Amino acid sequence: MTNKQLPPKGHSDKGWSHESDQTACLVIHPHLKNDRGNLRSPQARLEECVGLALAIHVDVVHSEVVNIARPKPATLFGQGVVEAIATTIGRVDKHKNDWHEDDIGLAIVDASLTPIQQRNLEKAWNCKVIDRTGLILEIFGERARTSEGSLQVELAALTYQRSRLVRSWTHLERQRGGLGFIGGPGESQIEIDRRLIDERIVRLKKDLTDVKRTRELHRKARRNTPYPIVALVGYTNAGKSTLFNHLTEAKVFAEDLLFATLDPTMRSIKLPSGRDVIMSDTVGFISELPHELVASFHATLEEVHEADVILHVRDVHHPDSEAQRQDVLDVLKTLGVDNKLDDCLIEVYNKADLLDGEELEILQNRVDRSNGRVAMVSAITGQGCDALLNDINTLLSARFQSFELDIPYSDGQLLSWLYDHGEVSNRVEGKNHFTISVRMNDMNVARFQQKYPHFFEIEEETEEETSPTGWSPT
Repeated sequence: MTNKQLPPKGHSDKGWSHESDQTACLVIHPHLKNDRGNLRSPQARLEECVGLALAIHVDVVHSEVVNIARPKPATLFGQGVVEAIATTIGRVDKHKNDWHEDDIGLAIVDASLTPIQQRNLEKAWNCKVIDRTGLILEIFGERARTSEGSLQVELAALTYQRSRLVRSWTHLERQRGGLGFIGGPGESQIEIDRRLIDERIVRLKKDLTDVKRTRELHRKARRNTPYPIVALVGYTNAGKSTLFNHLTEAKVFAEDLLFATLDPTMRSIKLPSGRDVIMSDTVGFISELPHELVASFHATLEEVHEADVILHVRDVHHPDSEAQRQDVLDVLKTLGVDNKLDDCLIEVYNKADLLDGEELEILQNRVDRSNGRVAMVSAITGQGCDALLNDINTLLSARFQSFELDIPYSDGQLLSWLYDHGEVSNRVEGKNHFTISVRMNDMNVARFQQKYPHFFEIEEETEEETSPTGWSPT
């Protein structure tokens, strides 16, 4: 075992003080000795779990990495490790600044525990035990602010809880009697609990279906506007909300906390070219994100599907930045946006102000060679944000089609439509018409074709120099 010493009473190495209303907590990261595929070190994973624990306002008084050769079905850990951790909890009073055994009311295991493992560990350690999924659900439950976020969290929590009903608590073994005169064993407590949970899950899924329908109506309304969508994604605590606030001058909650943002926020901003775009801040990702959460938050994460540009915000100062990058890409692929990763994604190296020396030079060279697909910024200081906006504009422009159109002086409505839905780069006055150069994205080109089909009919018929009401691609 690798032990992390308990902090002195009233002090925490992460700035948290021990308060009477905080639960003292022990954090354990099980490390499989043959797990060589993980890019993170065991200590880094332990520190991340400690950060998650601090996010629910507990006082982490002890944390350690436990090496295990093979998971045990009953307890995950071997008997010796289980007893050693129980002894650690029992010795705290004697050796660690007057902490009492009763103070440690929670043990967090940074892994997925089966219901029977959870139950056996609670018996052995005489305290509440939760696994990584339960911990993340606890954070989400505390942070959800909107009704939609609350519905999503509750659905994920109930889906998780339903799997805990099997042999998790002894009271679930009891049975309630039937009507007596009919006979029969009656309905067991576990069946009642499962039925109530199933009924609530059905209602929540129906409510979320309505949410999904409403979101689709909103997206449909946005499709009728000329505003592209720019979505921010990234690992939790990478600085997405801070960058969002800097770019949009919004006041979204942004703190140095894991999962500070759960509810998506959208704001309109103007790019240097004058083009208006809608920027969307989304929930952060994390390694081993519980599948219950991915399923429940699918309606929210569908905003990424609609995005014209995806900004993948990375904390390049973090030692596990590369591993976090891979985790985010894996989640994006599960959401079905693989096709956008090559054409629509810009990697944003955030917290560049914390870098120096050779590391900064290496990343800067990578930015210089990226042709606008990598940007280096500091969301706190604003460094590089103007260049990032230019990169967004360049990527959007690359997906635009350019046309040269001859517009009669009498058709002011068409001219106005083109200014509203495209980018007019040049305008020349002729004898009877304007000749303008305009750029439009694929969506607006299709709308233009539907609204003014005679331009395309003329072009198809003549395939020659256009008439005063014609068009030609450039």
